[in-house]
Amino acid sequence: MEQEAILSIDQLSISFLQNKMLEKVVHTISFELYKNEVLGIVGESGSGKSVSTLSILGLLDKKAHIEGNIIFKDQDLLTLSKERFRTIRGNEISMIFQEPMSSLNPSLTCGYQVVEILRQHTHLTKNKAKEETIALFERVKLPEPVPLFNAYPHQISGGQKQRVMIAMAIACKPKILIADEPTTALDVTVQKDILHLLKDIQQETGMSIIFISHDLALVRELADRVLVMYKGEIVESAFTNALFKNPQHSYTKALLNARPSLKNRLVKLPTIADYLNNTPRPEIETSEIRTTRLKELYARPPLLEVHNVEKIYISKTGLFGTTRTVKAVDDVSFSLYEGETLGLVGESGCGKSTLGNAILQLDRPTAGNILYKGQDITQLNGKALRNLRKDIQIIFQDPYASLNPRFTVGQAITEPMEVHRLYGSKSKRKEKAIEILERVGLDSSHYNRYPHEFSGGQRQRIGIARTIAVQPKLIICDESVSALDISVQAQVLNLLNELKKDFKFTYIFISHDLAVVKYMADQLVVMNKGKIEELGEADHIYSHPEKSYTQALINAIPKEI
Repeated sequence: MEQEAILSIDQLSISFLQNKMLEKVVHTISFELYKNEVLGIVGESGSGKSVSTLSILGLLDKKAHIEGNIIFKDQDLLTLSKERFRTIRGNEISMIFQEPMSSLNPSLTCGYQVVEILRQHTHLTKNKAKEETIALFERVKLPEPVPLFNAYPHQISGGQKQRVMIAMAIACKPKILIADEPTTALDVTVQKDILHLLKDIQQETGMSIIFISHDLALVRELADRVLVMYKGEIVESAFTNALFKNPQHSYTKALLNARPSLKNRLVKLPTIADYLNNTPRPEIETSEIRTTRLKELYARPPLLEVHNVEKIYISKTGLFGTTRTVKAVDDVSFSLYEGETLGLVGESGCGKSTLGNAILQLDRPTAGNILYKGQDITQLNGKALRNLRKDIQIIFQDPYASLNPRFTVGQAITEPMEVHRLYGSKSKRKEKAIEILERVGLDSSHYNRYPHEFSGGQRQRIGIARTIAVQPKLIICDESVSALDISVQAQVLNLLNELKKDFKFTYIFISHDLAVVKYMADQLVVMNKGKIEELGEADHIYSHPEKSYTQALINAIPKEI
């Protein structure tokens, strides 16, 4: 690798004004980015990785207090005027953000948004910019680039939106590309495609990439060198192979081990705190113990039976357009037993969330039957349906969006108790809510606080507390840990398993993260285009997949560290 630095960060410190006092979030860090290099920066939320890179692009809040130097092409970016920065941002240094839907303008077509970048930074005519945009769409392997040029962001999939963002980022052939968690919420297969795409573009153009992630397994596949950040400091820096073979810092070791393993089924996932406190390694659930446990589960009658369920959506294209029929769920059948966790996996659009909504009776199936404790719930209405809502609950992917920002945590938890007339009185409901908060790792002081005052992991715990407040029997977890840091994810998964054991819950665990599903699931359902592709005991399917689609999903999981 040519060891010529294209970017130098020297003694960078970043502070924000909190309660009239400066709070330092990045502590005097220094590193270099070399030409034609992929530099991985890993760490949990709050480690300072995104804040540090946003400072490179001058995108931090005006209230941020920055010290140190950021040298690019022999000039300190921290001393540039806004006008000079505009000529660099998007042109010589570009960025791909974590959430493409919030980064793309929903009122403008995908093509227009890329054309706008080209017109701003080049001398291309409108027609030439359009031609270049379509060529960029082809380069990032978008299907049907010409029709997609005129599509709006909401009309395309998450993976396609991320490719549009990549096309925007590389449009002006930047020297440096910053990719901030660009694959976090994507399917494993789409995630793998995006990683390969970034690597191919980097090798073709020779640009340098800063790849930010909390997932070390992903960074291993892409980066030449890795920086590990913890509490605003760089705690470890090494070439990728060296870091993964022989990590030095206990925090790095903790990150490496907090992700669920595909090799061994642990009884409990190790967390960051476990490693930093030198807690003994958790025990492994042997195949003999697992077989005995599953035999006991399946000796009882099923709690839920899904028979030949279909869900058809009908849409019209244009005022006098043709009617289009989409079979989102197609002849799906399976049984779920009390105390079991059923994993439901597949790519976006496979029908797994639609099936979950049908079981919840939020979106009734077009055909088929769903029996809960022997009763067909597809026929329920009124009071009977309200009673069912108490028994079958959901934990959503985004806890912040599912919590009312005007409700305190206490109100959010006691509201469903009131709806279902539980615990008799207001004081008893409050007492129970505090008890539940403590059970999910929070405390009584959180009762009167609002959702925006908590971290992502804490908000997910509040969402779990709200769900279990009504004493459900069956809980559908719909991508409920996909946006969480690896270590927070480990804590939440451990909590779900503890609650399952204590309260005898039954789970349907919907996720695109197959490593997480393997850790959680007893039985696995693999869906593809609305149909069940494969169904059976989770460990057996992972070790002996029968279908090529299942094999492709498993192969797309980042390699075991």
